[in-house]
Amino acid sequence: MPHEGVTEFLQVTSQDEMPPELRRELVECWVTVTNAGGAAGFPFPPVTFDQVAEVADQLIASLDSHRSRFLLALVDGMLAGWLNVRRDTNPLIAHWGTVHHVQTLTDFRGRGIGAALMHHVRHLAREEMGLEQLHLAARGGVGLEDFYRRQGWKEIGRWPGALRLARGDDRDEILMMLEL
Repeated sequence: MPHEGVTEFLQVTSQDEMPPELRRELVECWVTVTNAGGAAGFPFPPVTFDQVAEVADQLIASLDSHRSRFLLALVDGMLAGWLNVRRDTNPLIAHWGTVHHVQTLTDFRGRGIGAALMHHVRHLAREEMGLEQLHLAARGGVGLEDFYRRQGWKEIGRWPGALRLARGDDRDEILMMLEL
């Protein structure tokens, strides 16, 4: 387990702000979390570095301070967790954003990194992106909705059986919202 250290938060709002080493750490985090069974966007582990890198590179290329940002949690300069917050520019829904890919490296779990990420995204969404609400979708059956509820999120709906992880293993997709 890594030693206890100082957690810092870094926003990345353009691909120019993502150095290769940080990109590599982000991809490695995503691979580790997914292959440990995390609900982080790749439902069928195992995944490889190259599979995840392709998706990560698309996200990195779409970064824009108004529409899409990464929020990274660093402990002693090492990536411990991250998330992506995005908004649609359609004027009907531009007042809310969606949180994607919330994850904490397994070695850092239980240290409050995920809760701290959720606290920080609330602030940056409201104060820096001018959002009024955040939305997310969580996979049912793994306790994620309990984690988000503890962070102030409300369940606003479910799609029963929307996610098929395997034959006979259908999970609800839980829709959640946070007022800012």
